[in-house]
Amino acid sequence: MKYLIVGLGNKGPEYENTRHNVGFKVVGKIAEKLEVSFKTSNFGWLAEGKFKGRKVFLLKPDTYMNLSGNAVRYWIQKENIPLENVLIITDDLALPFGTLRMKGKGSDAGHNGLKNINEVLATQNYARLRFGISAEFSEGKQVDYVLGTWNEEELKTLQERIDQFAKASLSFVFAGIGNTMSAFNGK
Repeated sequence: MKYLIVGLGNKGPEYENTRHNVGFKVVGKIAEKLEVSFKTSNFGWLAEGKFKGRKVFLLKPDTYMNLSGNAVRYWIQKENIPLENVLIITDDLALPFGTLRMKGKGSDAGHNGLKNINEVLATQNYARLRFGISAEFSEGKQVDYVLGTWNEEELKTLQERIDQFAKASLSFVFAGIGNTMSAFNGK
């Protein structure tokens, strides 16, 4: 069985430690756990590993957030990965900082990366893991906030939260979405 776990983010050092790039951070942590490295490939950086007998592809698209769908579609088709084995990891303004929420399908909720994936795949029926970044910004400052770096308070628990998201992602691979949602959502 093959799985594709995609962490959404933007390429370039100026985005590396921003809230919007938390998907990249989570797939980076998964790669650490699987003891694999990312290599430059088509549409991004790809790492391949195994988890409990299952082949796992980890992807950090280099298409910029708003064009993530092209990278996701390419790897689904190239590796013949069923849609139910795809997990997209993204930031979410609607959730308090560090909140974990996995869903089997759903709207883009205003997230441009998910919006593009929905358009390119012509479906919303794929799993997504949302990392709460909260909405602590004043009117008109959403872009600055999302593309801003973590504050001092967030940094205190950020690594622990990223680790929890990596565990939830690997649970998705082995235990399935239902069991993972029960075990991890809200925790």
